Amino acid sequence: MARPLSRTPRRTIFGSTWWGRAWVEALEHRARLDPNRLPRGRSYARWNMVSRLAVDRGEVRAAVQGSRAQPYVVRVRVRQFGDDEWEQVFAAIASRAANAAALLDGELEPGVAEAAAAAGVDLLPGAGELQPRCSCPDWADPCKHSAAVCYLVADQLDTDPFALFLLRGRDREQVMAGVRHQRAGAVASSGDLASSSHLARPVDAGVSARAAFDQARVRPPLPVFSRPPHEVPHVPPLASDPPSGLAPPAADLMAVALDASHRARELLWGDGSSGLELNEEEDLARRAAGMLGGRDGDLERLAARAGLRPRQLGRLAVAWRHGGQVAVALVTTGPTWTVAEELLHAGRAQLIEAGVPAAKIKLEPGALTLVGQRARLCSGPDGQWYRVERKAAGAEVTRPPSDDPADLIVD
Repeated sequence: MARPLSRTPRRTIFGSTWWGRAWVEALEHRARLDPNRLPRGRSYARWNMVSRLAVDRGEVRAAVQGSRAQPYVVRVRVRQFGDDEWEQVFAAIASRAANAAALLDGELEPGVAEAAAAAGVDLLPGAGELQPRCSCPDWADPCKHSAAVCYLVADQLDTDPFALFLLRGRDREQVMAGVRHQRAGAVASSGDLASSSHLARPVDAGVSARAAFDQARVRPPLPVFSRPPHEVPHVPPLASDPPSGLAPPAADLMAVALDASHRARELLWGDGSSGLELNEEEDLARRAAGMLGGRDGDLERLAARAGLRPRQLGRLAVAWRHGGQVAVALVTTGPTWTVAEELLHAGRAQLIEAGVPAAKIKLEPGALTLVGQRARLCSGPDGQWYRVERKAAGAEVTRPPSDDPADLIVD
């Protein structure tokens, strides 16, 4: 009987707000001459291949795990505004009191961008202003790694529009201070100096009796607990090895404790599962994947304890990093699920449309074999396609999956 595999929710849209979508459109417009990297960038973003993403003044930085053990470094630069341009942005926000209130509530009113544009300042970057750079050897602009980072930046902008202002050079406090200064200046110029001091700082507008009565009838929300920091957890070392034969060596116990601490932190952050649903082989692949690119010798020691050759464990680790349980199954047991024949025919049609000769595509149970390439495109239970290559040491999943099999034939 085929064993069930956990399904990963398919992510199809990046940029749910109008300003987040505008960022994505700038990326896709920039890639119009070489758009085939975008689907693979979306796959990298969906499969959590991006880490250490940070938005700063004029720049986004991130690490992206590609096909090599060492992650690639991605930087996306955006032009910062000068002082005169910022005055125009502050004036656009201050033109309506609701604009600043919406910003504080996590919303960016379209009128702000329109008013700034009318004054000659484009708040949202166009295609020519995005400057992605990656340490990978791919010549495309943007490459799939840069595209993955840009798609996830749209999520950041959706959540916090102040990230857009930070990219342009000013943080939240500076933006709101500039808006208050504009509001105060407008009041002062109208002669109402008594009111300007109040508008120059946040004012509590109070609440109506009706609103207070309605709020009293609503159960207050549960308190929000702060989540644990992202720092690597510290596990105090053992003073000495346990008695021989009674327990594993101290180094092994420390490794297990540190792994458990990492998983507990991910559970609290909502970034992962407990791992209790994994079998022994899958959990071994998960642990090994965390060692790729780490300290020399860690992977070899784990392989020795598991009774495997380092190359075998390395294949499992890469498979897990690319596609989790599904990818591990593909390099060990092969597909344990049933694939509808119409799905294979649809995938074959996509390959033909992408320029692969029909004679070079062979239909097999659950997969499409690329004749002459020693590669199979396997359809997973999650609706994704996986590239499995036959190597001397065994089958390998060589890249992240995609919902379009044509993405997997482009180098």
